[in-house]
Amino acid sequence: MTFNEIQKLIATGETRTLELKKSTGELKDAMHTACAFLNTEGGWLVFGVTPQSHKIVGQDVNDNTQQELAQALSLLEPALDVRIEYIDIPDNAGRKVIAINFDGWIWGKEPYTYHGSPYYKVESTTRIMPRDMFEERLKAAKPHKLSWERLIADEISIDDLNEDHIINAVRMGVRGGRMPESALSLSANDILKKFSLTKNGQLLQAAVVLFARNVQDYPQLLMRLARFKGVNKLEFIDNRQVRGDLFDLLDEGMAFCFKHLNLHGKVVGLQREEKLEIPVEALREAIINALCHRSYDSISGSVSLAIYDDRLEIENPGRLPVGITPDNIKESHDSKPFNPIIAETLYKCTWLESWGSGVDRMVNACKADNAQEPFYELRPGGLAIVFKRPKVEDNSNPTSNPTSIEQANNKVNNKTNNNANNKVENKVENKVENKITDNNLTDNELDKNMNNKVANKVANKVANKVANKVANKLLTKTEQTIVQLLKKDVNITMHDICKSTGLSLAWIKRNLASLRKKGIIERMGANKNGYWIVNI
Repeated sequence: MTFNEIQKLIATGETRTLELKKSTGELKDAMHTACAFLNTEGGWLVFGVTPQSHKIVGQDVNDNTQQELAQALSLLEPALDVRIEYIDIPDNAGRKVIAINFDGWIWGKEPYTYHGSPYYKVESTTRIMPRDMFEERLKAAKPHKLSWERLIADEISIDDLNEDHIINAVRMGVRGGRMPESALSLSANDILKKFSLTKNGQLLQAAVVLFARNVQDYPQLLMRLARFKGVNKLEFIDNRQVRGDLFDLLDEGMAFCFKHLNLHGKVVGLQREEKLEIPVEALREAIINALCHRSYDSISGSVSLAIYDDRLEIENPGRLPVGITPDNIKESHDSKPFNPIIAETLYKCTWLESWGSGVDRMVNACKADNAQEPFYELRPGGLAIVFKRPKVEDNSNPTSNPTSIEQANNKVNNKTNNNANNKVENKVENKVENKITDNNLTDNELDKNMNNKVANKVANKVANKVANKVANKLLTKTEQTIVQLLKKDVNITMHDICKSTGLSLAWIKRNLASLRKKGIIERMGANKNGYWIVNI
């Protein structure tokens, strides 16, 4: 640095990134400022300039001066390597200006302290850093030791976890080739060890997030769901809060989307080609990311899903990894999960990828459906991803208008049931009438009881045959897909069906109930060890 550059640097006086000291006699106070620079945006520390008049007076520099500076800088922790510049003052032989530049702090770096105390800048003032800010930065710098998910879950035992969710996670991992088949025979306790969810026999907080049955003591495990009228938050159409482990919240979030988003497509005959206005794959990925990467240290914040007339927003109390911004997040980047244990478990059970490809999958899913790409926003409450909804245009053809999935399913099911019932009743009536007539002609002594037995037997046989045939033709697209999956694997779980179809657990349950009500499928045995029977 030259003398002219020093003159330009100090011309405007002290700022958030510039501190002026008359001499190294003020070294202790100067080191507080140096620590604050390191914990904020960085800055220049200059000795030999009067702060009020900005006059360059310089100071004598000898071995003792240099040793004092080196000793003071050594008290900054963690240790750092900075360059000290000594600039000669023209026409003032022997006196120098001392200038030191400090880099600013970035998220993920350990916070600095001087003599054991952390400092930071508030505008141009140096202050001691608040305890919660220091601890938050320390945890971010050492997630492998201090992150919330690695803390022991006090008063939580394996009996408090959802064993079905644990078993389903293993099944998904085995089916996806990310876990060996031998994992299926492990106990729940051994499975949790495989997922690194225990320490010295005690459960970690990460296990609670993933598999807890009762989450009342964990306000972080809450999701807010809202459908607003219009494009602001002035009026609700639907508003509720749900609690549960990560998989419960994922199901609730997806079910809410299916309830309030529109279907696009056409009804061909009695089958509807179901395509959600925002791709299911993109929505599922966005919700999983929000639940996986949120800051669980924050007990006041929660993941929220809000649907407006023109957009859908998913917000979580978290932040982007160091070096990633809303502008460059769609560029290729490594995976840097905020909660690596939770992320690794989701990866093993195939709900998450480990290569930072989640954003690409959402973008590609939207492109494939000709939907707008989502974008990210940094907000005071955390990070939000926004999906734009397509505009709904008037159309005189009711079969091509967008409608909610619930409305479409009810419409198709009602039409299916009415048509099937009418066809069955007419066909049965004709068959029974002909059969009874034939019996009366061939055996006049056949009593009325026999006539009734024959009629009932024929009616039941014909009804079952016709009902199955008609039902097979009148199933919705989703129901047909489920039936085919059940035929291929009678032991398939509902979570496997969710993964294969991309639909939520709540929606799969609703379609399975519909199929059972229609007599298309039956469930035999217990929930864990049972199997499916397909009647068509």
